[in-house]
Amino acid sequence: MALDLFFLTLGGALLYFGAEWLVEGAAGMAVRLGVPPLLIGLTIVSYATSAPELAVSVSAAIHGDPPLVLGNVLGSNIANIGLILGITALISPPKSDGSMAYRELVVLFIATLSIPLFLFNGTLERWEGVTLLIGSVLFTWLTIRWSRSRPADLDEVPADEKRGKGMLMAVGVGGLVVLIVGGEVFVHGAVGLAHAWGIDKKVIGLTVVAFGTSVPELAASVVAALRGHSDLALGNVVGSNIFNLLLVLGTAAVIHPFDAAFATMTLDLSVLGLLTLVAIALLWKKHTLSRVQGSLLVASYVGFIGFLVISLP
Repeated sequence: MALDLFFLTLGGALLYFGAEWLVEGAAGMAVRLGVPPLLIGLTIVSYATSAPELAVSVSAAIHGDPPLVLGNVLGSNIANIGLILGITALISPPKSDGSMAYRELVVLFIATLSIPLFLFNGTLERWEGVTLLIGSVLFTWLTIRWSRSRPADLDEVPADEKRGKGMLMAVGVGGLVVLIVGGEVFVHGAVGLAHAWGIDKKVIGLTVVAFGTSVPELAASVVAALRGHSDLALGNVVGSNIFNLLLVLGTAAVIHPFDAAFATMTLDLSVLGLLTLVAIALLWKKHTLSRVQGSLLVASYVGFIGFLVISLP
């Protein structure tokens, strides 16, 4: 248990520094390339911070462990909206310019709705996984095309981030590597502690693993908010949720189609659906997320985790 605590602490430190470097590099590259930070958050940062979910889900799929796959994806998305978006709003209330309406938010809604529809018969087939993967590729392509209508506001970026492309790319890639390694170390320690305490595998997936694999998103979003890039944090949350559902779950299903008892996931899917609708409603039009709304999002996540813990046998 002492070793697990060490991994937990080490992973947290790596996550902090990795997030600092990733956000610095990503925001700076957005300026140098003349694209809005929101686009970087929706694509590069979202792909990067979804890497731990992908790694854990692929490993679980290979070993035939569907409860951990689904618990990881659904729990991570719940954490992204309730915890990460909420904390971002508490630190630096992000402003939605309404540009995600009819685009990314519609994709998020469709992706979220597709999961219970696919799982309703109790099985996630390989063809359904392929469909989700195609959706991930299509979303990335469309996001890049949509970015042409979003001019970057270079005045909002501090001068110390206007460095050479090579240096910014090195900082961003280095931060990404440290972030992913930190996430792996953190999850290893967290899962070890959970097993030591005798927590059920599905609950581990929905709580410990889901939170652990969401820590890169949390670290990146918090650092982005602290550095005045709340739009990057918004893009990270929305993009990560889309990629978790389409890319991560799709890849796991292609590797190893699995059975899933729909009745046992009613609570998880309902909470995810409700929080997704709340996020869409908050981001649909030009609107600044208030700290009150952020606190309510965090409270909803804490309530969900509390209910799972109370329900432990």
